[in-house]
Amino acid sequence: MGLKILLVDDGTLMRDLVSTTLRCGTSYQLLEAEDGNQALNLAAREHPDLVLLDVSLPQMNGFEVCRQLKAMPEMKGIPIVMLTALAPESDKESGLRSGADAYFTKPFSPTELIRKIEALLEHCHPGIGYTR
Repeated sequence: MGLKILLVDDGTLMRDLVSTTLRCGTSYQLLEAEDGNQALNLAAREHPDLVLLDVSLPQMNGFEVCRQLKAMPEMKGIPIVMLTALAPESDKESGLRSGADAYFTKPFSPTELIRKIEALLEHCHPGIGYTR
């Protein structure tokens, strides 16, 4: 099985779009969560190699989820990519301050997202090469 990616988004349509993009020609193992609590539990149990995280989540926003993920010893060095409809520069800065490694505003280019994921995974796992 390939590297694990945790996708956290409360929108079924967005999860379907991103999961279709990631499953098309890649060997990633995709884990999905609908809210922050599910994400934290899955991350603790599955130890993903990368997290794709929506900002607008029920109960706990993505900034808080990001902070909590980065506080977990086993998740400290794991890249987190924020996916959000929030476009203001202040929101992007909040995401990066909370520990995110990249920030994509919806709608985003699936090709650009794949490139960023590959670059972050290559940085964390040198020598893995592309997973497509």
